[in-house]
Amino acid sequence: MTVHFIGAGPGAADLLTLRARELIASSPVCLYAGSIVAPAVLEHCPADARKIDTAPLSLDEIEAEYARAHARGLDVARLHSGDLSIYSALGEQLRRLERLCIPYTLTPGVPAFAAAAAALGRELTLPEVAQSVVLTRVSGRASRMPAGEELEGFARSGATLAIHLAIHALATVVSRLTPILGDACPVAVVAHASWPEQRIVRGTLATIAAQLADAPIERTALILVGRALAASDFRDSALYDAGYQRRFRPQRAQPDAGKARQGEMEK
Repeated sequence: MTVHFIGAGPGAADLLTLRARELIASSPVCLYAGSIVAPAVLEHCPADARKIDTAPLSLDEIEAEYARAHARGLDVARLHSGDLSIYSALGEQLRRLERLCIPYTLTPGVPAFAAAAAALGRELTLPEVAQSVVLTRVSGRASRMPAGEELEGFARSGATLAIHLAIHALATVVSRLTPILGDACPVAVVAHASWPEQRIVRGTLATIAAQLADAPIERTALILVGRALAASDFRDSALYDAGYQRRFRPQRAQPDAGKARQGEMEK
């Protein structure tokens, strides 16, 4: 018996990896976060699978489900939204499984920030504009931010900021970033990226709060901030530059140089 932790992606059922789909289809028990995992993802479960929405459960109750499946020798597909590596509450579950000697695997998924960037049609890193992406959040009821991980510090780096779990604190985010990045810094809010109800609001630090005032977004949204969101005058990447020599593109002889060598041979 194995508990398979699966990144179920940002929402769209066809953004599951092939491995994720196969594990879901072969597991007789499925635990999923019903508040953020799209119902269409559950269509991959076996017809007789036991499906358990973990949204109303405590960690102790989730642990009990793992123990029950383990006693019966039943594999578990444990679905988390996005990717498992950030903000997934994975760590505390693994700690308990290790204590119970229950084996587990981890299958990555499409993260929300990648789905949001795709929805925006933007690359988050552009040559000489931004070459880093900071995945962060703000302090909330669930947990405080550690010392040294302040928005202001990340903003000073010039990186593109992907701020999770913070749409409820948009005004605070704006007030903290504006003195550093300026009123004109581009901002985009992407809600329910890849879902049918996906919504995108583009603006700046000066305008974004007013743009959302009449139709607020209350949850399941990502705030993206940075110059890369609107830059158009950046230079081309060296990756595909004809003069950039690399392993998979050997330097080609120049026509003039070839003619010169031919002339020398004729002499």
